Amino acid sequence: MKRNGIFSKLFLILVFIFLYAPILVLVAFSFNASQSSAVWGGFSLQWYAELFQDRYVLEALQTTLLVSILSAAIATVAGTAASIGFANMKRRARTVCMTINNIPLTNADIITGVSMMLLFVLALGALNGLFGGLGLRLRLGFGTLLIAHITFNIPYVILSVMPKLRQLDPNIFEAAQDLGATGWYAFRKVILPEILPGVLNGALIAFTMSIDDFVISYFTAGSGANTLSMVVYSMVRRRISPEINALSTLMFVVVIALMILINVRQSRQDRRTQAAIRAERRAGVRP
Repeated sequence: MKRNGIFSKLFLILVFIFLYAPILVLVAFSFNASQSSAVWGGFSLQWYAELFQDRYVLEALQTTLLVSILSAAIATVAGTAASIGFANMKRRARTVCMTINNIPLTNADIITGVSMMLLFVLALGALNGLFGGLGLRLRLGFGTLLIAHITFNIPYVILSVMPKLRQLDPNIFEAAQDLGATGWYAFRKVILPEILPGVLNGALIAFTMSIDDFVISYFTAGSGANTLSMVVYSMVRRRISPEINALSTLMFVVVIALMILINVRQSRQDRRTQAAIRAERRAGVRP
């Protein structure tokens, strides 16, 4: 038993080394004075200074963040509304809708990317044919990129919100209306607070998937927009600039900081909930 415990711990350590050693190397070489990714040339902040002067990379970062934030926000609203609609359907209809919702999740990204590219090309071609006389020329760019990201983010939001809706009392909405609340007020004050953890999880997953995506962005952005992943891909064919190490380090630090804040906030909420439950139990025991 002890030997099995030692092997399991050793295996866990090796897994963590395999996962996080490349990130630590990237962070270390972001402070490397040399352009080499294998030779240490001394400590320097040169690449961080050059990063904030590189307009090409900064524009790609701006596009990536803008698309990720907008797509996550729109997908969260649409996915939450769709989840409520699915929850109110009959079982057979809900099963069919959830099966259709899961199709984009099981598809390979390249299939989704090529399919959406063909759809956009056909739609834009038809619109250009209708409005070509007005001098309006539509093409792939930021708009198609945003629509594509919203489309593949919505299923993740639905899968995050649906379990919270299943945990709700099915009569809670009608009970709020019986007490005089309007439909919107009942949703905002009764339903939304209960499903808010699922909504926030869906928004975070959508933002993460959007900022990480390359394949779908590559096929739907055209020449009108560049995301950070597309910029890195274009550099791979030549030479990756150490500026990307600096940018990746900054993004890694921001993500770690957000995770710490979210976990601290969640732990505080859990402690408050537990304290409220204990207070209610004590109050109930008293005569």
